[in-house]
Amino acid sequence: MQSRNKHTHANFSAALKRTSVLAVMLSQAWVAQAADFNIPAQPLDKALNSLAKQSGERILFSTDLTEKISAPAVKGNLSTREALNTLLKNSGLTLQGDSAKGYTVVKKSAVQSQNPEDTLPEVAVSAKAEAPSPVKEPGTVVIDEEALARNNPSDVRGIFNGQPSVKVGGSTPMSQKVYVNGIEETNLAVTIDGSRQNNKVFHHNGTTLIDPLFMKAVSVNAGVAPSDAGPGAIAGSIAYETKNARDFLSSPGMGAYIRSSFNTNGDVFSQTLAGYGATEQLDALAYLTVANGNRFEAGNGDKVDGTGTDSVSGFFKIGAEAEGGHRLQLSHERVHDDAARPFRANIGFIAGRPPSEPRVRDYQMIRDNTVLRYHQDNPDHWWNPTAVLAYSKTEITVPIVAGGVVLYPGNGETGSFNGKFENKFPLDIGNIVAGVDFYRDKAEYKDPTSHPDEKASNNGAYVQARINPWQPLQISAGIRNDRHELTGTRGDSWKHSGFSSNVSGELSVVPELLTVKAGYSEVFSGSQMAENFIMNTAWNYGRGPRATKADNYFFGLQSRFYGFTADAKVFETHIDDARVARFAAGSANLARDVRTRGYELGLAYQWEQSFARARLADIDVTIDGAATDSDAGNYLATPVGEILYVTVGHRFPSLNLTVGGDAEFAQKYKKVSNGTLDFPSYEVFNLYAEYQPTWAVKTRWRVDVRNLFDDTYADRATYQGFGTVTPLYQPGRSVLFSVAATF
Repeated sequence: MQSRNKHTHANFSAALKRTSVLAVMLSQAWVAQAADFNIPAQPLDKALNSLAKQSGERILFSTDLTEKISAPAVKGNLSTREALNTLLKNSGLTLQGDSAKGYTVVKKSAVQSQNPEDTLPEVAVSAKAEAPSPVKEPGTVVIDEEALARNNPSDVRGIFNGQPSVKVGGSTPMSQKVYVNGIEETNLAVTIDGSRQNNKVFHHNGTTLIDPLFMKAVSVNAGVAPSDAGPGAIAGSIAYETKNARDFLSSPGMGAYIRSSFNTNGDVFSQTLAGYGATEQLDALAYLTVANGNRFEAGNGDKVDGTGTDSVSGFFKIGAEAEGGHRLQLSHERVHDDAARPFRANIGFIAGRPPSEPRVRDYQMIRDNTVLRYHQDNPDHWWNPTAVLAYSKTEITVPIVAGGVVLYPGNGETGSFNGKFENKFPLDIGNIVAGVDFYRDKAEYKDPTSHPDEKASNNGAYVQARINPWQPLQISAGIRNDRHELTGTRGDSWKHSGFSSNVSGELSVVPELLTVKAGYSEVFSGSQMAENFIMNTAWNYGRGPRATKADNYFFGLQSRFYGFTADAKVFETHIDDARVARFAAGSANLARDVRTRGYELGLAYQWEQSFARARLADIDVTIDGAATDSDAGNYLATPVGEILYVTVGHRFPSLNLTVGGDAEFAQKYKKVSNGTLDFPSYEVFNLYAEYQPTWAVKTRWRVDVRNLFDDTYADRATYQGFGTVTPLYQPGRSVLFSVAATF
């Protein structure tokens, strides 16, 4: 039970606490026996509670150690120690003690200590009764390390494989856009390691170029987002978190990681080299990835113009830790894509264009992200601050072509200087986070004939409470106030301010069987900046753009029964006055009203070494009350319809082999705007096998067969639906070989 008597901690010395912990540990003695465990993947502290309850054995752990760590599922007939070892895999934690004295969870580095007292943390005693677990928003979808490893993503589309409510259009990384419940990511609060990422540079490109290889976790709040997710969470939030050196090391030391891959479709080679090290106080990680290759073939056998690979990504993260929970961390990432792309990077080809217009042109896209973060965790005190100072930038350079002649380069750049300071106040039934945040954004376009720009600034203050008032009920509720200012291309400024609020929760109606979830948010977001490549110094803003506002809600049910998990959710989002300016002088304030609604169903079953999952989403999108299309949906939304994912996997422990596969079924979508074509259906099947031998050097050998039956298709979120447009197809059958070694 994660119980920690704060008053006792305040009145007794550290030595007395350790003595009492030893007494508790020695007062119990059980014989370790195998038991049938059924523990789903969940936060580690909650998983330890469940294991203690199901085993009847005493487990001691510090909530400091287990916070923010996810545990895999544990199923089958295992001893308590085997189950614990499974939960602690890749966590940097290990066990002390045995079933005769109870188990204590400690850092692996602590085991090296010669002083027994140094290995005993301040603990929470887990037994048969469970204490409240840290409350999280019930609408949150977390793609953890296990899911990322299973997906083996090579781009942002692969990150969200298996999530039908999150679609990613485009088949080249620099053209990919993420849509959550049909809403484009520019209407969400998107962060990488806490740094704001929303960008509108060029509507033919993606907005967040990502190297997924060293991604630790991705959290998605579809629709309803907490107030501390940041400003601009109009239709939810996406938070990307990258790894640090301690994710690779279980104790102080140094290491290296090498990965090579080859994709047969396009002869794409990718090489990664990483080095990392840690002492008790310092840690550092750095990596470099280089990828090169040719155009790929679509399922019809045609080479798809502008789909070659020429990218470089680099990253470093250094951190310093001190006693008392202090951690200071600095990171920088650069992702660079430099290759010939279709003339409009998110479209294969448009028939009827002038012969002088080239099929491809050289694009250069660069994303930089620098983050300085300070954090201190004192779970028994009221001082638990987090401070973030960051700068992110996305830059696109393309040749401007007229009459078949390259006139000059055009450059669009969006930068965001942003930060926050917040403090977490612990409560007996949860916590309250209160803080302030800001951003200073600038979007500009440059060529020899023009240099327009817009600026936006925002100052926000927020409070978010996450409480567990009694065991069956968890609630998250918050409010924020934002003061926003937009400066136009002619130097005029307009100010808006407003409040946002959110509430969500879950109630265990029948413990371990039926849970009800619901949430609602009302969001204020000021007025968004326009796209760089269409900004116009002749814009007539009149009285200025209006502030964007939105309403989101969802309602869901979840049931667990003997290894089965079933869930259902309905959702709806209304966005009013979402700015989508156009180049024309009178279109500076052009705005649309967007609505998305639908449902999502899920069914899963977990065996001891196997799993099977199916998820179905049906999403309907309208703009200004009418059916929409790919063009009207730029920076707003995309038609989605019915998407079904089926995922299966099985592990052969004796062979150190894991096999699996997934399938995506997209039904024909007919609710498109007048004059446009229905979106065709498609079915795509993928398989993989992964072998991890027990050698002295930890290696991982994997083969993926993607688009097994060589289907010719464009992902549902890709620009399409017009008779003159050949969409940017996804690759046909591709075999991806990869091998990674950790030293």
